[in-house]
Amino acid sequence: MTRPGRGHVTPMSVRGSAAVPVRRPMHAAPDVRQHHARAVGAPPNRTQRQRRRRRLRSRYLPYLLVAPAVVLEIGIHVVPMLVGVWMSLLELTQFHIQDWSTAPFVGFDNYAATVDFNSETGKALLRSFGITVLYTSLSVFLSWLFGLSAAVFLQRPFKGRALLRTLFLTPYALPVYAAVITWGFLFQRDTGLVNHVLVDQLGLVDGERPFWLIGENSFWALLVVSVWRTWPFALLCITAGLQNVPTEMYEAAAIDGAGFWRRIGSVTLPSLRPINQVLLLVLFLWTFNDFNTPYVLFGGSAPQEADLISIHIYNSSFSTWDFGMGSAMSVVLLLFLLLVTAVYLMVTNRGRNHA
Repeated sequence: MTRPGRGHVTPMSVRGSAAVPVRRPMHAAPDVRQHHARAVGAPPNRTQRQRRRRRLRSRYLPYLLVAPAVVLEIGIHVVPMLVGVWMSLLELTQFHIQDWSTAPFVGFDNYAATVDFNSETGKALLRSFGITVLYTSLSVFLSWLFGLSAAVFLQRPFKGRALLRTLFLTPYALPVYAAVITWGFLFQRDTGLVNHVLVDQLGLVDGERPFWLIGENSFWALLVVSVWRTWPFALLCITAGLQNVPTEMYEAAAIDGAGFWRRIGSVTLPSLRPINQVLLLVLFLWTFNDFNTPYVLFGGSAPQEADLISIHIYNSSFSTWDFGMGSAMSVVLLLFLLLVTAVYLMVTNRGRNHA
């Protein structure tokens, strides 16, 4: 029961037999509503803050994770590359190496001398470039061929397969300096194991023992070491790619009457195309830029028959103390590799899109 009045009247309480109305002031109701609104509105505000914080975290977290790698990349590769470009514009010799500010600025004169194939510098660089192209082509092809053959051989399970895989991958796990130094001992003319087997045991070489680390044989010795070091990496990549080839495809090809070589050409190679595209590019860049193998094998001064462009640039810089010329050669090599990589990626991507 309520009565009209200035205040809000609640139902009457009973005291004995008399009904006494209980009045509450009007200003109490807004306080209750405001308190209720605050109580109800608090969780959505907290939820919005949590969502905003989560959104910011998801937006900036990738950049925070990539930031250390970017800083290291800039400090290890980008900054030295820019310094090398600046050095190529200077006549930086042993007379100015202590204070670069005194080195004369020559602009593109070092580049002009590098690509001038009528001069001695240009002829030597062109010859080294041709040797490097031949060396890289043979090394990449043989490494890929050996890796593919071993991966196909190890594809089916048999007793001792795990042991063979471990043995095949051992050259890739060994430190490069220790492995190449060992090969240097093997190729020694008088005490090396190679001549001992070829001359003394098998009698394949008549006359005097051949030199393997000087003269024409130095190129083939370097090629053997390079293939021995890189083919396990090809084996590892191709083996991983073969794991994704369904066995049903080989079974269907066998039912259709396809022999071993037909299955390799119709099933294995097309399935490995994406793997091979990346693998060949990586092997090319590694082998073309290889410095450790010839430097350790020949002791820093490679014979002319094995004068790879990396060793040639090193000798042009540190043997003649012409760091400006050596930097110009390095920049030209970098531009060549970037051009080859870009063309290769364009061709392979176009072929993938057409396929």
